[in-house]
Amino acid sequence: MANVLIIGAGGVGQVVAHKCAQVEEVFENITLASRTKSKCDKIAAMLPRKIDTAEVDADNVPELVKLIKKVKPDLIINVALPYQDLHIMDACLETGVHYMDTANYEPPEEAKFEYKWQWAYQEKFEKAGLMALLGSGFDPGVTSVFTAYAKKHHFDRIHTLDILDCNAGDHGLPFATNFNPEINIREITANGRYWENGQWVTTQPMEEKRVFNFPEGIGDKDIYLLYHEELESLTKHFPEIERARFWMTFGDSYLKHLEVLQNVGMTGIEPVEFQGQQIVPIQFLKELLPDPASLGPLTKGKTCIGNIIRGSKDGKEKIYYIYNTCDHQDCYQEVQSQAISYTTGVPAMIGAKMMLEGKWMKPGVWNVEQMDPDPFMDDLNKYGLPWQETWLDKPFQ
Repeated sequence: MANVLIIGAGGVGQVVAHKCAQVEEVFENITLASRTKSKCDKIAAMLPRKIDTAEVDADNVPELVKLIKKVKPDLIINVALPYQDLHIMDACLETGVHYMDTANYEPPEEAKFEYKWQWAYQEKFEKAGLMALLGSGFDPGVTSVFTAYAKKHHFDRIHTLDILDCNAGDHGLPFATNFNPEINIREITANGRYWENGQWVTTQPMEEKRVFNFPEGIGDKDIYLLYHEELESLTKHFPEIERARFWMTFGDSYLKHLEVLQNVGMTGIEPVEFQGQQIVPIQFLKELLPDPASLGPLTKGKTCIGNIIRGSKDGKEKIYYIYNTCDHQDCYQEVQSQAISYTTGVPAMIGAKMMLEGKWMKPGVWNVEQMDPDPFMDDLNKYGLPWQETWLDKPFQ
């Protein structure tokens, strides 16, 4: 029985609070904290049992430390903004509390998704006898565990890895992002990048496009090559991988809106002066776009996220496809949130559960693929993200 502090009350925080509240045998006491306490109170009112709420500025380490000392959690589940990861890790070190998150640190001043800042905390956490678990969302997270599971059970060696993220849901709005607009747009407008033969290959944004026939009735969708942070950790921890790529679906309307917004400067991250005030265009755009948490009741359709892995076993080459499909409306009925938040929030709860149960508990800073995948995979089936696996006849080109 454990005491957890969840930091972040957006769409993912809402799902994490719901799922933790459902597993009372592990999460005995739950506190949900955010810069805006009213958001926490709104989520708390939805839950089947009582949780505590608090206000905290996750950019302010002394404020975080004060709250942690008051709550006395065994673990902090960080689902705040990626810019705040290091502040929360610092507060954990100061107070002697375990840490986990769903997305790697990103400096506010540049769109750069790298683990180096958090990996640099390895020795500090190890010496403190504390664990920091990085990237326990879906991608990164489940896709990373899928890779570890495939290597453990199906392959002697992995040759190529393709992660395919499809959102076939439709919310009926002209333009909206399914998670934090600032993070989402920064990710998509950055150059593409993939790993091949021991080095990174850079592409222009949306330069590489394929069509893939997704399972469970989703059908053919356009997918585009992006850089995604799990490629960095997976190629580090599975150095035999010769090529690793990440693909995501986008509709024509979404891409056209994004192109116009870029052309007029609304996706910029450098401050501009307007009527005597410094304004970051993408942060202003975020305020104009629909709140991702509001998309739940509107979104219909499915997500499908998974890995196509080509490798060898006993000298024979095989092509393996492992994936999860999730229905937006089913997610909304359970936790009042759409599937994008659900597919990140459920693995966050499971990662926390792995740590608190001692199945994943090791001092230092670790990515999820460095842990035993089997108990996590079992819990995916148990807590709302069942996975399917199949063998393919031909490789994904």
